Amino acid sequence: MSTTTPDSGRSVEGILAQSDPAVASFEEHGSGTVRRIQNYLHTNPAAVPLIVLLGSLICFGALLGGKLFSAFTLTLILQQVAITGIIGAAQTLVILTAGIDLSVGAIMVLSSVVMGQFTFRYGLPPALSILCGFAVGTICGLVNGLLVSKMRLPPFIVTLGTWQIILAINYIYSANETIRSQDIDETAPILKFFANDIRAGGAVFTYGVISMVLLVLLLWYVLNHTAWGRHVYAVGDDPEAAELSGVRTSRVLLQVYTLAGIICAFGAWVLIGRVGAISPNSGAFANIESITAVVIGGISLFGGRGSILGMIFGALIVGLFSLALRLLGTDPQYTYMMIGVLIILAVAVDQWIRKVAG
Repeated sequence: MSTTTPDSGRSVEGILAQSDPAVASFEEHGSGTVRRIQNYLHTNPAAVPLIVLLGSLICFGALLGGKLFSAFTLTLILQQVAITGIIGAAQTLVILTAGIDLSVGAIMVLSSVVMGQFTFRYGLPPALSILCGFAVGTICGLVNGLLVSKMRLPPFIVTLGTWQIILAINYIYSANETIRSQDIDETAPILKFFANDIRAGGAVFTYGVISMVLLVLLLWYVLNHTAWGRHVYAVGDDPEAAELSGVRTSRVLLQVYTLAGIICAFGAWVLIGRVGAISPNSGAFANIESITAVVIGGISLFGGRGSILGMIFGALIVGLFSLALRLLGTDPQYTYMMIGVLIILAVAVDQWIRKVAG
């Protein structure tokens, strides 16, 4: 608590700082250092998750040694987060506009079911069935976009509702049946295209992992080096100011949700390759996993700030914790506990960083 002198009303701390240049210099230097750190993290939002990822690698590496740093183990982490990374890319676009999409996982699963059912129930060529799956994902994203952009409904409520509707359609249409891996191999191997891999030494890079990396790099370029990407950030940062500056916010929102649906359909195709079968129960937690990757990746839930590269770092952090704790033989519940702590810390750090813009 600050005290004041009776004659001047100035704080004792202020008088001491004025009388002692060393104290004033120290306080100014400390405050300036913190401010510079905030500014750096504000302009480089992917830095925090990257630091956490590298620190986690060092810590788990010290505990596990060669088990973790083998080429096979490191690429196994990439394989495990391929679906999360792809769906997280769709979630990133939405959250950058200060929205949220709880239906991404359901859209992905329904698209995969359509790809399988159109092939095995109706006898369509597999390539055409895949296109039908993309059409379903596009329509679902378009419906979300219309409800949010044209009717001005809250994204959380809209996607909570469409999540339930799409899940119901998924189970009703599929009759809760699973298409087996053997049947896919015999009739439509193209559905498992992304299960193919490239091996280099002990490293195994599936086509799904490669496609995830290429998708993220493409979206990073679009978001950072095109007018459309700047509009996405502007809509999330201040939609009214964006509208006044000539950005058609409703059109941007419609495009973002529709593109998210297309990406989810792409994730459905990759999911078939990853799981090997087509099940209405696959990817049940993809929506939560995508939000987790986005939040831990330093993308602000308030919109307008963050990097899609941070989302990938966030997904890798979750994958690293899951695999490393499993290798250490710990109870799986500790993984959920650690991820929960990371989520809370990520939001706290985001709030602290946002103060630089206040």
